[in-house]
Amino acid sequence: MKLCQFTAEHFHQLQGRPIWLVDCEESYQRELLSAYDIAPFLVGRLDYEIPMPEDASDGFRGYPGIEKLPSDAVLLIANDYFHESFLHLCSQLNNEKRFESVYFFPNQETTYDLFYRKKYHDMPLVNRILFRSGPHANAFVTGMDFGDNARALFEYMLREGFNEKYELVWLVKNPCAYEKWQQNYKNVRFLPFDGSVTDDLKVRNAYYEALCLSKYIFFTDAYGFARNARSDQVRVQLWHGCGIKTRTRFTRCEKRYEYMIVTSPLYAELHKSSFGLRDDQVLVTGLPKEDWLFHPACHWQERLRIPLSSKYIFWLPTFRTTSVEGLKVLDVFEDTAGTGLPVVCSKQQLQELDSLLQELEIVLILKLHPFQRRDMISFEELANIKILENELLLQEDLQLNELLGYADALISDYSSVAIDYTLLDRPMAFTLDDYEDYRDKRSLHWPNVRDYLPGEEIFNFNDFLQFVKDVAEGIDRSQEKRRKLRRQFHVYFDDGSAARVLKAVGLIKGILERYII
Repeated sequence: MKLCQFTAEHFHQLQGRPIWLVDCEESYQRELLSAYDIAPFLVGRLDYEIPMPEDASDGFRGYPGIEKLPSDAVLLIANDYFHESFLHLCSQLNNEKRFESVYFFPNQETTYDLFYRKKYHDMPLVNRILFRSGPHANAFVTGMDFGDNARALFEYMLREGFNEKYELVWLVKNPCAYEKWQQNYKNVRFLPFDGSVTDDLKVRNAYYEALCLSKYIFFTDAYGFARNARSDQVRVQLWHGCGIKTRTRFTRCEKRYEYMIVTSPLYAELHKSSFGLRDDQVLVTGLPKEDWLFHPACHWQERLRIPLSSKYIFWLPTFRTTSVEGLKVLDVFEDTAGTGLPVVCSKQQLQELDSLLQELEIVLILKLHPFQRRDMISFEELANIKILENELLLQEDLQLNELLGYADALISDYSSVAIDYTLLDRPMAFTLDDYEDYRDKRSLHWPNVRDYLPGEEIFNFNDFLQFVKDVAEGIDRSQEKRRKLRRQFHVYFDDGSAARVLKAVGLIKGILERYII
C-alpha cells in the first residue's frame, strides 16, 4: 500500500466509490466537507481501537470491521497523525491488494506544515530553542501560554546565559504582551502560535522557520504543533505536573515526542503507562516550576493586596465546571446553589470560617483553577478570606509556585500542585466531599487514591474548621504519612530541577544519574 495526499484530482477519479473516513477528527471533517462535495460518498468511519495499557495483553487492537469493507472501498485518513494511522492500517491489512492506495486529507495547518517541512528539510538546524506552554488553541486561557514548567525552564536558561549561544523563541497567543522580554534580553523572540494558519505570509514564514529549524522544542501540554519534527530535533514534554488525576483518553505518544519529565520512579511508571512511552523516554529530573517553591517572590502581600498575618493557608480547589469550550468534556458537576466551593457550601459557613480565621490570625487565600468557571463561585470577599484572581496574577506577572513558599499549609483536592507542595514538607489537607462523584467522572491514577493523599481528609465543614485550628496550633497530624509519600513522589528535594532537565537532554554537559523504572 502507498499513502497519497488527497487532491481534487483524486476526488474526481474516485467519485462514485464508497469512502470510509479513518481516525477522523471533527475539525478535519469540517474542512473536508468545505473543500469537496464529498458528503454523498461518505458511508462510514473507521477508528483505531487500542486497549488501555493494563489490558494490552489480551485486548483488541485495530480497526473493527475493516475486513468486511467492499472491494471498491476508499480509505481516507483525516487527522494530524496520518502517518500513524497509515502504519496501523498497514499492520492490520498486511498489504492487501484491494487497498493499493490509502489517502490522507491535510487540513490547512497540515498543508502549510508539510510545505515548510519540505522547504527546510535539507537545511541544517540552528542554535534555537522553542517553547510553548498550555493546552491546545481551542482551550486557550490567558496567561497559560507563558507559564508553568516551560517558563521556569526558560527563566533558568536566561539566568545561566543560554541566550548567548541560543535564540530562545516562544509561541504565544499575543506576542505584543511580551515585548519587554524581547527588549530586555538578547536573542529572545515571541511569535504567535496562530502563525501556523495565518494568511499573513511574513508571520507564517517566521513561525515555520522557527519551528522547522529549532534544535530543541519544549512544551507544557499541547504538542501537536511539532508533530512532523525531523529526526534530529528533540521534543520534550514538560507536562504540567505529576498529580493524582490521569489522562481521560489513552493515546500512545511514543512517536510524538522524544522525552517526558517526571519527579520520581513512581511517576515514571505511571506516565510511561498512561502516555504510551518507552522506558528510555521518561526522565526523572523533577519539574522546573518546583524550583520556584524555594525562591518565593518578593513583596507578594503588597502586590496581591493580601493583609499581613501570622500564618497563611492556601486553598487550591481544582475545577469542577469550566468556561473553556475545548474542555467541557472534563466538567464534573455544576453547582447551582451555595458558594460553588467544595465543603464550604453556604455564605453562613463562610462567615463562620472567616470569624475563626480572624480569631486565629490566619488568612485563607483562595486561588481558583484557571479553567474554573468563575461565575460559579459566588460570595463576597471577607476580612480573612481572600480570592486570588488569575487576572491579578497576570498583572503582577506571578506564577502560583512563586507564592506557595509562603504557605504555612495547603488545602487542595485532586490538583497536582499538592504533589509539588510536598517538597516543602508542611501540613496539607484534601477536600473529599465529592470524592465518589469525582472518581467516577474523572480518571485517577490509583483506585485507592486516598492512600496516596499526603494530608488530612476533609469531608465536611467541621473537618475544615478542625484543620484550620490544627494549623494555628502547630499540630501536624499527617506528618508521618506525608513524609513517607514524599519519598515516593520525589527523588530530589532541591531547586535543581531545571538544570537536571537540561542535563538529561544534553544541553548541559554532565552525567545525570538515571533511575531505572
